Amino acid sequence: MSWHLFLLSGIFILAGIFHFVKPKAFMRVMPLYIPYHRQLVYLSGLTEIAAGIGLLFITTKSAAAWGIVTMLILFFPVHIHMLMNQKAGLGLPKTILVLRLLLQFGLIYWAYLYT
Repeated sequence: MSWHLFLLSGIFILAGIFHFVKPKAFMRVMPLYIPYHRQLVYLSGLTEIAAGIGLLFITTKSAAAWGIVTMLILFFPVHIHMLMNQKAGLGLPKTILVLRLLLQFGLIYWAYLYT
């Protein structure tokens, strides 16, 4: 396995862990029209951890990569909400929020390479 697969795996495992360490930060960026904020934060965190671990095994790598691609696509409304709502944007400059949104495309492509 290549180092960049381990890196991608580590990114998603760590991101998932942070959903449990700082759930309020993740709930704060969610649009109000999405219900069950706390439950979805924990579910997405667990899913990110599982997908990150799944990347490390040949038998689950493709499914985990597809799961990551799907999650990243589903997270677009949150990133757009962060751009449109100053409070949800966590006070970050618009430039950073736009770059973060663009980073989603890079992460989608990176995960797609393992499908």
